[in-house]
Amino acid sequence: QVQLVESGGGLVQAGGSLRLSCAASTRISSNYGMGWFRQAPGKEREFVARISFTGSNTDYADFVKGRFTISEENTKNLLYLQMNSLKPEEAAVYYCATDSVLDSDSIMSPYQSGDYWGQGTQVTVSS
Repeated sequence: QVQLVESGGGLVQAGGSLRLSCAASTRISSNYGMGWFRQAPGKEREFVARISFTGSNTDYADFVKGRFTISEENTKNLLYLQMNSLKPEEAAVYYCATDSVLDSDSIMSPYQSGDYWGQGTQVTVSS
């Protein structure tokens, strides 16, 4: 069983940047993709970004395109989310997840069907 632990959240001013990390307890198999999701207070959890095992394929929610970058270091079992130009409405708990996929170049579903989830890291954006 894989345990995921997020870190890097905190308080940032609007327009600022944060880099989130997600550490997996064991090596992620090549038939698993990874992604980031977030949940703001009073709202449903939503998809943010996803990446294939090889890193060859990525996908982003429209509202973060051009500002957020997802990346990974598979040799270290690490997933990252670089967030730039943060907006106050993006304050949320950010979660990483992993899910089985077809092959090492496939990306996971954005519909939150991940096999494993982290506990989340809080991001607060002040206006």
